[in-house]
Amino acid sequence: MKPGAASVFPILTSDLTIEYPPHGASPAFVAVHGFTLRLAPGEVVGLLGESGSGKSTLARVLAGDAFVGDSIGIRPQITGGEATVMGFALRRISKRTLARLTFGVGLLAQDAADTLPSTMTVAEIVAEPVLERDRRYNRRALSVRVATMIDAVRLPLAVLGQYPYELSSGQRQRVALARALVFGPALLIADEPTAGVDVMVRDAVIDLIRELQQERAFSALVISHDLAVLKRVANRIGVMHKGVLVGLGTIDEVFRDPWHPYVAGLAAALLPAALPPADDTVVASDDETDAAAAL
Repeated sequence: MKPGAASVFPILTSDLTIEYPPHGASPAFVAVHGFTLRLAPGEVVGLLGESGSGKSTLARVLAGDAFVGDSIGIRPQITGGEATVMGFALRRISKRTLARLTFGVGLLAQDAADTLPSTMTVAEIVAEPVLERDRRYNRRALSVRVATMIDAVRLPLAVLGQYPYELSSGQRQRVALARALVFGPALLIADEPTAGVDVMVRDAVIDLIRELQQERAFSALVISHDLAVLKRVANRIGVMHKGVLVGLGTIDEVFRDPWHPYVAGLAAALLPAALPPADDTVVASDDETDAAAAL
């Protein structure tokens, strides 16, 4: 099976364990343990979990960002199991293969909208990933590509000459999304795509991702602490707790008959109407209810 072939699962992991190595006085820390997921072509899977559950670490690893040479901070490492993204095995991935992987995977990082370069125009920001790969890329073709992406994310072309500080939070997030999709990736990994976005436009941002996914037929892993966000976009959801995947299926499958106490606590807090009759309901502990309230 060749990488990039239509039959390749965009994400295929088996018992994946990701660890941060020891640094300074801090010991090694296992961020993700025994994670198994199969994301089908064209599917959108949502990943739900509280802060610190391992979601963002997983996003960085699956998108290849954790392996990039100039990656900031302590880099997570795969210490167990296997992970294949777009047909490329991630363990001991070479620089050449990593470049091919990141070309086919778009990453919308959790802080993408807030970290847009303040000294660059929107046009320069969206074009930057292309020029980082090929400084000789035809400028006319690049201008067309950038304008097409800005139009695709439902922004007026007038923003091309503007700077991030001149835009609203929702507009900045759309620019970040255009940048993530500039190569036309087969897979989008979006980490908290509505974080930092004004409440009034959060639904519009997530609906845009869903519309683009349907128009461009890419697969997506959408990570959020907000179940309402995932309900709008995902075919299936996974629930992470302390680095472990403790639920996977449709929203109804995950919450109607939860097998893990943490998921039962979320069901009681978030979806009371979806619970089975009272005599079949798993009673959540105070700690689980508190965790649900934090989502």
